[in-house]
Amino acid sequence: MVGVFLVQRGLSLIGDGMGHVALAGVAVGVVTKQAPVLTALVFAVAAAVVIELVRARGRTSGDVALAVMFYGGIALGVVVIGTSGGGTPTNLDTYLFGAISTTNPGDVVVFAALAVVVVTVTWALRPRLFAVANDEEYARATGMAVTALNITLAVLTAVTVVVAMRVVGLLLISALMIVPNATAQLVAGSFRSAIRTAVIIGAVCSVGGVTTSFYANTASGGTIVLLAIALFLVASSYSALRGRFAGKRHLEAEQHEHEHGPDCGHSAIEHDHHVDYLHDGHRHAPHEGHYDEHLAEPKPLDTHDDPVRH
Repeated sequence: MVGVFLVQRGLSLIGDGMGHVALAGVAVGVVTKQAPVLTALVFAVAAAVVIELVRARGRTSGDVALAVMFYGGIALGVVVIGTSGGGTPTNLDTYLFGAISTTNPGDVVVFAALAVVVVTVTWALRPRLFAVANDEEYARATGMAVTALNITLAVLTAVTVVVAMRVVGLLLISALMIVPNATAQLVAGSFRSAIRTAVIIGAVCSVGGVTTSFYANTASGGTIVLLAIALFLVASSYSALRGRFAGKRHLEAEQHEHEHGPDCGHSAIEHDHHVDYLHDGHRHAPHEGHYDEHLAEPKPLDTHDDPVRH
């Protein structure tokens, strides 16, 4: 639900940046023996707010700000882990690559609460988030609080990263936020249906990936992402084939001996950079040795005779 707005805004990699900053929070939690989930949440949310304020009010471009967040998060995590004196803890890998079997009941409660917040806020603000993602300048001109909405989306992204880090991993979470949405946009006919389709794809890939990883003894995060990518490739192939067949498919007019031309006696109608000829109630367009059948233009409704029709 959050990733669809990131795709719309061209911020597909922001999840990676949040993940790197969350890694620094995890490192702080591990070293200080605090709950890594909570420290990661604090770091990720703070970075989300800072990055949007810098992008909105500063002179630094969004790409540069994202790069600073990427490398700053990694560097801080490495430095903090290095201060522990014992090297990198082995359980840090569970946050980097995901390991659903390492979650405890307390983690599940925290993740469930955060998930409810993300779903509720995103669903309530989806028309405004869409307006900002589609045309930020127009949304600002209409009086929307664009900066506040951008910060809200960034915070939702940060929370989503933290929610999924124990299952998918901080290095792979961005893929689960983006790939299902990219897949949905290939098969959905509207933005609303794209959100629903992306949610279904994400749920299927998550449950299917975890189940497959259990029986195949593979990493849950990597299995989930590979399943999502496989569905994306299937959808891409289907979209390409559908476009190719749609391009070749057109109606041909019935064969007749009459040749249309400027002096054929039939009305000539300009249509999409070519000329159609009106013949027995049909519009014929010359095309590669035959005539294509084009639908006649509907007659306008007469609102003077019937006031109900408009």
